[in-house]
Amino acid sequence: MFLEVGNLDGLVVLIFLVMFGPALLFLIIGLILFAKQKKKAGKIFFILTGVYLLISLGVCGVLMSGY
Repeated sequence: MFLEVGNLDGLVVLIFLVMFGPALLFLIIGLILFAKQKKKAGKIFFILTGVYLLISLGVCGVLMSGY
């Protein structure tokens, strides 16, 4: 007996929020710090944004591709 799943739009939105939400938050914080003359802290948040995007696109991309 097969089970029907139904509408998974909410799950897809949740996965995209997990993928891009924290990175967008880090980017906004980095821009604010960079504009307030705290350039070193702003650069650290830019690096965190890049690392988070790299990891989240890898992990969530694998989950979304069906492996």
